[in-house]
Amino acid sequence: MKTIEVDEDLYRYIASHTQHIGESASDILRRMLKFTAECANAPAANIENLSKKVSKAVERPQDKVRAVRELLLSDEYAEQKKAVNRFMLILSTLYSLDASAFEAGTESLHGRTRTYFAGDEQTLLQNGTQTKPKHVPGTPYWVITNTNTGRKRSMVEHIMLAMQLPAELAERVCGTI
Repeated sequence: MKTIEVDEDLYRYIASHTQHIGESASDILRRMLKFTAECANAPAANIENLSKKVSKAVERPQDKVRAVRELLLSDEYAEQKKAVNRFMLILSTLYSLDASAFEAGTESLHGRTRTYFAGDEQTLLQNGTQTKPKHVPGTPYWVITNTNTGRKRSMVEHIMLAMQLPAELAERVCGTI
């Protein structure tokens, strides 16, 4: 399998033509282009020209879903006894799946008087001395951890939905925090 890059708007267009959960980008394109076996014999130059025109990797949405499900089933996740540790592990995983969508999800995420995510500890401390900021491993982010479990769940749900992950998956993940 090859990876190609497409513009964001083209990716959204392709994804909008999904007919069933788990359908791959390849399946969608085959259906949309009415691709047949004889098309497969087209000159390689046509494929190379296509790959030069596009700029964002096609990622199958089910790969992200699978990665989150694998996290929930992992020994590392099961070993976490505290909600805050599961929270941090989920945030790390979400960031690793799509950093720009994660960033977009955190930008609008804040409380009435608190900032929940920042690029450094000091920013979070300025918005409250009892915030207990922690660095989210593998990311440039810090997050406040002195929130109740319900607030942690709502932050994760907000980010997952902003990342366009299925609502039922977000609900399942939040139920494990």
